[in-house]
Amino acid sequence: MTILGIDIGGSGVKGAPVDVARGELLGERFRVPTPRPADVDRVVEAVAEVAARFGDFDSIGVTFPGVVVDGVTRSAANVDKSWLDAPAAQLFSDRLGKPVTVLNDADAAGVAEVAFGAGHDQSGLIMMLTFGTGIGSALFLDGTLIPNTEFGHLEIDGADAELLASDRIRETEDLSWEQWAVRVERYLRHVEMLLAPRLFIVGGGVSKKSEKFFPLLDIRTPIVPATLLNNAGIIGAAIAAHQAAGGPGPQDPGAIAVDAAAPAAQG
Repeated sequence: MTILGIDIGGSGVKGAPVDVARGELLGERFRVPTPRPADVDRVVEAVAEVAARFGDFDSIGVTFPGVVVDGVTRSAANVDKSWLDAPAAQLFSDRLGKPVTVLNDADAAGVAEVAFGAGHDQSGLIMMLTFGTGIGSALFLDGTLIPNTEFGHLEIDGADAELLASDRIRETEDLSWEQWAVRVERYLRHVEMLLAPRLFIVGGGVSKKSEKFFPLLDIRTPIVPATLLNNAGIIGAAIAAHQAAGGPGPQDPGAIAVDAAAPAAQG
């Protein structure tokens, strides 16, 4: 079975075929710019352009930057409002002629990290946070995804946390690492108070610079950088598509159990 993972990001739509038993790409990623505006028709065509690069495949997993319930996109904070209540899985499937599983982008990155990366073999409550254009979150209990948590939208000082502590805010406000770390610490302490997770995994592009701000954070919870970096969304999307084909219902990402043995067992 050939499974394609495609990650819809703020600046690019990228994809590759994935070995879901090993959590590795089977070829080089192909990327096209995220269209502007990122409306339904343009994004569907961008995904189709990426998929066409890889020839035939059996199923496809697609990440989306928002809440996804039963294949329907329920929020559109960082894409065009035409995505609100759009039947995304059906739209992609109709265009590509293959089964498609759609899940939140941070959830997909978390699935990959818990299966094959920084969260592998970790029990209890684990939280993946992606710092980028916004703050994405993915929550796992004993390796099972609790989907669509959206903890980047926790309210701090009357505004979304991502307006305080996202990597985009660090860049647009020209914050030093020390200044930004104060904001990130405040956010993480708020999450700790609510959930008391056993581990934070930090993803997004800023995770490659963890040495610049991790030592500045004074929190109780252990914190580690993501290890799969820009491939995490692609790999997680493919894992979700694989499990949808052989295990849980076709749009039931909450049922994804992401221990590394699971994909191989369901092949």
